[in-house]
Amino acid sequence: MSTSNDLAGKVAIVTGAGRNIGRAIALQLAQAGAAVVVNARSNKAEADAVVREIEAAGGKALAVLGDVGDAKVPAAMADAALKRFGRIDILVNNAALRREKPIDLMTYDDWREVMSVTLDSAFLCVKACLPAIQKSGGGTIINIGGMSAHIGSKHRAHVMTAKAGLVGFSRSLAHDLAADRITANCVVPGAIDTTRSGASKPAHHLTHGTITGERGKPDDVAAMVRFLCGPGGRYVTGQTIHVSGGAYLGV
Repeated sequence: MSTSNDLAGKVAIVTGAGRNIGRAIALQLAQAGAAVVVNARSNKAEADAVVREIEAAGGKALAVLGDVGDAKVPAAMADAALKRFGRIDILVNNAALRREKPIDLMTYDDWREVMSVTLDSAFLCVKACLPAIQKSGGGTIINIGGMSAHIGSKHRAHVMTAKAGLVGFSRSLAHDLAADRITANCVVPGAIDTTRSGASKPAHHLTHGTITGERGKPDDVAAMVRFLCGPGGRYVTGQTIHVSGGAYLGV
């Protein structure tokens, strides 16, 4: 893992950062010198643990709990970041729900729950953070997508639709915010070993192998996010970048 301090003085907000990919992103951005706002939906212990890990390494961090699908939470989170750190340069929309249910059994409440946390929250967080990011002189917005939105999968109509929406949202942001020197991209993890609430792996993990012969780690996704947030990623915007060991090739 790189130890360069190329994000020193920057402030990042990472949603869904209590564990797995979000945690890895928060830690890598902090390692690069950014102060990090660690958001978790409700698990205070996980969020606090990430903050302690960042602070133990000499970094700065703040835990903010709340469901970012609730319009009040992103606004409060942005306010907390500005009050504590004085600016916002980076927003990583990672919060998501990975539910599985056949379409004939899926209710509208099931649909809206996933849309709210995964897609609506990205819009709400951008709206809450944008005034501050515009003042940063070169900000970064990254939406974390999902491989099933590109290759298809059973029982994931809500998840796939929400994640596909993030692709279009990223492209729109890239156009709208280019004049403000703000980049916007969608990073799509695939075949990443993470801790899940269910015992079984998603169906598309069983049907799509990697060409590297191994599954990825959260740090693999975090490394791409870190690059896009740094000086080397300033000419990359409006892109959908797959970090999947070639699983998107349909092996």
